[in-house]
Amino acid sequence: MARIPDIDVAMLDDDQKRIYRAIVSGPRGRVEGPLRVWLNSPGLAEPAQALGAYCRYRSSLPKRLSELAILVTGAFWRAGFEWRAHAPIAIEAGVDPAAVEAIRRGEDPALAKEDERAVYRFCRELITEHQVSRETYEFAAQNLDRRGLVDLVGILGYYALISMTIKAFEVGTPDKGDDPFAY
Repeated sequence: MARIPDIDVAMLDDDQKRIYRAIVSGPRGRVEGPLRVWLNSPGLAEPAQALGAYCRYRSSLPKRLSELAILVTGAFWRAGFEWRAHAPIAIEAGVDPAAVEAIRRGEDPALAKEDERAVYRFCRELITEHQVSRETYEFAAQNLDRRGLVDLVGILGYYALISMTIKAFEVGTPDKGDDPFAY
């Protein structure tokens, strides 16, 4: 982390230690990347990490669709850490690797599944146009129930926060590899 020194777990205050333990004992199992930045502000870190645990592990969307939404957000922000962490998860969850690569390059992917096309269009419109057209909303509503649509917007918002943290504080990729958006 070029702009904020990495946290030293031994030097955390009581609130930071409590939140650190909550993250480690949760579904993530570790504290890395933007979550390490957030620990500098325990008041932000606690609710943000809880929202993230819901968005990533307990949302009503199938993992394939939530990971697709995460990739669309990460690619829009060109957030290398997020991309490197989630592209393999998305592929493992069933998103076509060619679609993943197209999204990384900023191209519209060829998605064979209607629910994936609905999620992609909804995400891209909301992120780039700052609204969702009636046509796109209706297409998404045909493929997702109300809870799914609300969860989708929550995922987009949470991963925008993650991506902004990555970009503002220059959080490097988790594997110390090349930036996937350096092209």
